[in-house]
Amino acid sequence: MSKPSINAIPVFKLYGEGQDWPTPDLLHCETIPKRSRLHHWEIKPHRHADLCQLLYVHQGQAEIEVEGQRRVISDSAIQVVPALFVHGFRFAENIDGYVITLAAPLVNELQHLLGGPSQVFAAPACYPAGADRDYLNGIVSALQREYANDSAGRDLVLHSLINLIVVWVSRQMTRRTAAGQTAERGRDYLNRFNGLVEAHFRKHWSVEQLAHEVGISVAHLNNVCRELAGQSALQVIHQRQLLEAKRSLTYTTMTINQVSDSLGFADPAYFSRFFRRLAGVTPKAFRQTTGINAVR
Repeated sequence: MSKPSINAIPVFKLYGEGQDWPTPDLLHCETIPKRSRLHHWEIKPHRHADLCQLLYVHQGQAEIEVEGQRRVISDSAIQVVPALFVHGFRFAENIDGYVITLAAPLVNELQHLLGGPSQVFAAPACYPAGADRDYLNGIVSALQREYANDSAGRDLVLHSLINLIVVWVSRQMTRRTAAGQTAERGRDYLNRFNGLVEAHFRKHWSVEQLAHEVGISVAHLNNVCRELAGQSALQVIHQRQLLEAKRSLTYTTMTINQVSDSLGFADPAYFSRFFRRLAGVTPKAFRQTTGINAVR
């Protein structure tokens, strides 16, 4: 998709249409192929002054560009495009999905029903359908069918279905926000743990002591370490002790007993077993191959 200047970006009610909103409904729903086929499967960059769109891809590939940021969707997902955001799409010819367009009064009503001002329509976002793929496809397909007919109670059904879709999007946003906050807290815990390990690895503080200083349980600390560092808390401590042992054996002339003592090991024999278990060789063998007096 080529990127036009901001002054050249058209503002449409619906893409390719300059006239006013075509129906008294506060939403519009159509299949992706219906409009994109007419434009050779490419919807060039444009924006809507007072409309929000939910692009639901059920199957097939879609290339989505919003404010210059591109992503390719190849699995079922919903893309949120708020009003005034420049966006464009390119679709594979086997695309299956729908475009739901919401007028500003309906967006305001939905935000009120969600409990006040909501971030759902505030910024572009893409939410994979995952295990809800069939569930979403059923709701959106029903929405499109209801939109296309004139049966009694149509307006009530349309509102019920769009409510379900927007609640699903809102819950995905909430989960994503919570996951981001959890990950941020996890990184903070790991940084604090690493700082404590650096300060106390020679003292052989237990995992329990370190977890207490971090302010979380041992189980939580281990979960954070495994998720973000790929090893348990005890392994992090041991790897730091091993690194210092290797440095001492490589760059100093300290005896193995002195290295053991400098690292807080009460028994040199235990230090040797510890080193061999983690490094695969004894401290003496390691020094012979890497130390400052090693034969080159």
